[in-house]
Amino acid sequence: MSDFTTWDILRNLLLAARWTVLLSLVSFIGGSLVGMALLFARIGKSRGGRGFVRAYVEIFQGTPLLMQLFLTFFGLGLFGIDVPAWLAAGLALILWSAAFLTEIWRGCVESVAKGQWEASSSLGMGYLQQMRWVILPQALRVAVPPTVGFSVQVVKGTALTSIIGFVELSKAGTMVTNATFEPFTVYGFVALIYFCLCWPLSKSSQILERKLNVAHRNH
Repeated sequence: MSDFTTWDILRNLLLAARWTVLLSLVSFIGGSLVGMALLFARIGKSRGGRGFVRAYVEIFQGTPLLMQLFLTFFGLGLFGIDVPAWLAAGLALILWSAAFLTEIWRGCVESVAKGQWEASSSLGMGYLQQMRWVILPQALRVAVPPTVGFSVQVVKGTALTSIIGFVELSKAGTMVTNATFEPFTVYGFVALIYFCLCWPLSKSSQILERKLNVAHRNH
């Protein structure tokens, strides 16, 4: 018989959930910063920059995140670099998130009417001025809902990091199950915690999409 009470199980899972939240935040913020840099290269005038970003996106979107985690964790070890599980998990998720955010934001920028580019150009604005004052403010309105929606995928993606030994919510669920032999209770709580993390984000994305669409139509 296990000495774990239901509260003990939930408490241990909630402690592990902190690392899921932290990893999600690091991955999303880091991916946003890298993604923004890639976006400017993707829509810039340099053919080499556009080609690099296109290849980057295709590689990271075309391969499983699990494989990217393995390559980050074990691949760097081939060069004698000792990579902690948390560092490999964060790096892989940042690069993965950046690929998807770049494409989301590229689509939002390209959704801005070409007339906006032409009008701002006729006012004598340079490329950076056009992006800052005309294009990005309009693209931001379109980008917010899918960006918030993608954050749900980031939270779910953290579950795969357990395969390289990072102790987040799903890994803790396995460890607690091995100690308590109560898989139904443990994984029921794991699913509930994931739902509590993801549902508000998903709902926020839907609400923002409706509000911004209404504002856009009224405008």
